[in-house]
Order: sequence, then C-alpha cells, then structure tokens
Amino acid sequence: MPLNASLFTIFLTVLFGANAVAIKIGFAGVGVFSSAGLRFGLAALAICLWSLCTGRSLRISRIQAFNLFIVSLLFTMQVGLFYSGLNKTTASHGTLIANLLPFIVLILAHYCLPSEPFTLRKVTGILLGFCGVILLIFDKHGMSTDFRTGDFIILTAVLLWGINAIFIKKIITTTHPVLVTLYPMLFGAPCLLLAGYFFDVQMVKYIDMSIGISFFYQAFVTASFGYIAWNTMVREYGTSIVHSFVFIMPISGVFFGVILLDEPVTASLIGSILLIALGIVVINHPGGSVKA
Repeated sequence: MPLNASLFTIFLTVLFGANAVAIKIGFAGVGVFSSAGLRFGLAALAICLWSLCTGRSLRISRIQAFNLFIVSLLFTMQVGLFYSGLNKTTASHGTLIANLLPFIVLILAHYCLPSEPFTLRKVTGILLGFCGVILLIFDKHGMSTDFRTGDFIILTAVLLWGINAIFIKKIITTTHPVLVTLYPMLFGAPCLLLAGYFFDVQMVKYIDMSIGISFFYQAFVTASFGYIAWNTMVREYGTSIVHSFVFIMPISGVFFGVILLDEPVTASLIGSILLIALGIVVINHPGGSVKA
C-alpha cells in the first residue's frame, strides 16, 4: 500500500475509534435510543443522496429483501444494546469492548464458514484480545456496578454484531455493500426513535454546538463518509491489508475519551489497550491467513 493510502487508512481508523466519544457527548442533550435513531436516520439520508447523485440503484429483489430484513433486525438490536451499554460505562470501555468484534467474527467464522478454519495465529490473537477485555471488565479502580453492567451490555451487543457480520459475509456476494448498510439504517432508525419515545426520559433535552457537532460526526463523518471511504480502500487494496490497521481504533477511542471526556487512565485500561491491539496485530499480520 502506498504511503498516502496508508496515512488515509490510519486517518479513517482514528475517526472510527473516536465515535464512542461523540456518542457520549450526544447523550448530554439527546436520549439514548433517540440518539441512535437520529444518527442512523441522518446517515441513511446522506447515503440515499449519495446514491442518487452517483446514479446507484437501490432496488432489491425479494430474496435480498428477506436477507436484509434479518440483517436489519440484528442491526437494530445490536445498536440499541450498544447505546444502552455506553450510557452506563465510559467511552474508553465501550471502544475497547467493541474491538472484540474481529475476534468474535473469527470464532463464529470457524463454525459457520468452512473456508475460514482456526490457525495458531488466530487462536493466539483471540486469546490476547479476550484477556484484554477480561482485564478491563474486572478493573476495580473507580468502576461502579453500573459501569460493569454497561460493559456486559456492550459485550452482548458485540456478540450480536458478530453474528450479523457472519450473516452479511454469506449474502455479500449477491447484495451490494451499499444496500447492506442502507436498508438496516432505514429499518432501524424509526424503530430506535420509537424506542426513544417510550423509554427515553426525554427524547431531546437540548441541542447546543457540541451536541450538534457530535451528531454531524456520528452521522456524516463515520456512518456515511467513513463507510464509503473504508470500502473504497478495501476495494482498491484488499481486505487483509486495510484491516491490518484496525488496531489503531481502540487506541484512538481511549485517547479521545481521556482528552475530551476526562475519563480515568488506569493500569488495567492501559493493559487492555495493549492486549487488544496486540491481538488484532497478530491476527492481521501479513504472514497470517485471516480474511477479515
């Protein structure tokens, strides 16, 4: 990969890593489920406009509609749980636990996708990643029961995310990635807003400059631009090469959580970053056989 492409991929991973921080900032003025619905509603609008401007068809067949319905259900449950958990824990914890996704996908792929068996490198990376999260969840420094509950809720969300990722791998050859991203958003946004109406104490408390910027970031920078840019890099340089930069995401998320939200830095947090990042590096090492 050329230097300019490598730097751009690093830039994207930094953006994705900081997304949990933007979500936490948005919670100050918008309810948990309302935040999720608003984010993906705006992102869906942006992708629809992009598709219209580029002449991309959004029509789907009956089989695609059925598959996308399953993806949409899993997506909506996953997002609802992730936002609920993040409301109870820190952005640093949320980002690190979310980065268990590559490990969970590898485990599920071993049993669901015959072409992706375990290797020693994969097992080593998975063990490193899970050790990092165990260290994080059982960190006793300043962590309340509510924080741990949030961590476990996010862990459940990531498990659903992994299941959805495996299902998407099975249908992606017959369904364009834009459709796989857009239709779950179109389904999930109204469902999440409806959940916000019933379960959020207030759907919208107030909107100020920082909250407006956080939603712009979530909807347009990561969910819209980030998606299109990431998949463009994957198309140009290959999945394995691009995913070798994923280890930067947890580092980015923790860094911005500490800087912008004044979240605590503990020995367990640092150890977790190192273990998770090392696990991702081991799995995606050029000598490995992983297809992320």
